[in-house]
Amino acid sequence: MHALTFSRFGGPDVLEWTSLPDPQPAPGVAVVRTRAIGLNFADVYRRQGRYHLAGSPPWIAGYEGAGEIAALHPDDAGGPFRVGQRVAFADSAFANAEQVAVPLDRLIALPDDIAFDTAAALLLQGLTAQFLLEDSHAVQAGETLLVHAAGGGVGLLLVQLAATRGARVIALASSDDKRRAALTAGAEAAIDSGEGWPDRVRALAPDGVDVVYDSIGRTLHDSLALARIGGTVVFYGMAAGDPDPVDPRVLMDRSLTLTGGDLWNVLTSPQARHDRAARLFEAVRDGRLSVAIAASFPLRDGAQAHALLESRTTSGKVLLIP
Repeated sequence: MHALTFSRFGGPDVLEWTSLPDPQPAPGVAVVRTRAIGLNFADVYRRQGRYHLAGSPPWIAGYEGAGEIAALHPDDAGGPFRVGQRVAFADSAFANAEQVAVPLDRLIALPDDIAFDTAAALLLQGLTAQFLLEDSHAVQAGETLLVHAAGGGVGLLLVQLAATRGARVIALASSDDKRRAALTAGAEAAIDSGEGWPDRVRALAPDGVDVVYDSIGRTLHDSLALARIGGTVVFYGMAAGDPDPVDPRVLMDRSLTLTGGDLWNVLTSPQARHDRAARLFEAVRDGRLSVAIAASFPLRDGAQAHALLESRTTSGKVLLIP
């Protein structure tokens, strides 16, 4: 098989199209022939050397994809999966390859009416948006939400799911195209996230917002200042770098809640994966959720895909197609 690999850290140019031995099935592990692969900033950070990597080079990034089961171990015959079955996964390593060994407990059965590219564009970011709205803070109808990076992959899904819950969404985004996308997704207002953005938010919500979803990191103190008394800030990313430390007296003085969010703390069992994914698929099926695909690249041209994602000009998901 072939895979998109890197043997040193750096820019997109370090990526190579490499021939590697086919993965083999093992007890509890299937081989999936990938048909669509989701590209995420975590893949960029691994290529740059900012995230931990196990093993030795050449490394294969990627955690999200969809395809068919190509092989199962004999011990798993008669189990919940079969060869040829359409499946997807959101949290299994080495996805940037034509074939991937995936633990069975990470596999999600893919309904016939959900396309491979839809699944690869939806699962990781959709499951993230879902738990942010349900577990990190249970959003209620009538609440006002401020969503950072609302034109990105998670942001657009977060806006859509929040709007279907009856929340009022103020979207922050860096370009006209991303702001238009956020409005189309259901935001009531979309404002420029450039210099002076807190004043623009305050003009729309003089008493503060109920909830802020902050994936930027460096904006955390402004997010706390814009939450109403008794409000909540959900911190779930550091796209612009680590936040400055927060003095707990800031939380005490205004009765604020600051909570973190990480998807892996809620995807704790195969049943949790299946149930949460099924609800996302149903939202796509009935039109409550639209999956935006910004661009698709052949897997062997992954360097171009990485460069596009790093440009931060895209609205929606970038896919790699084996």
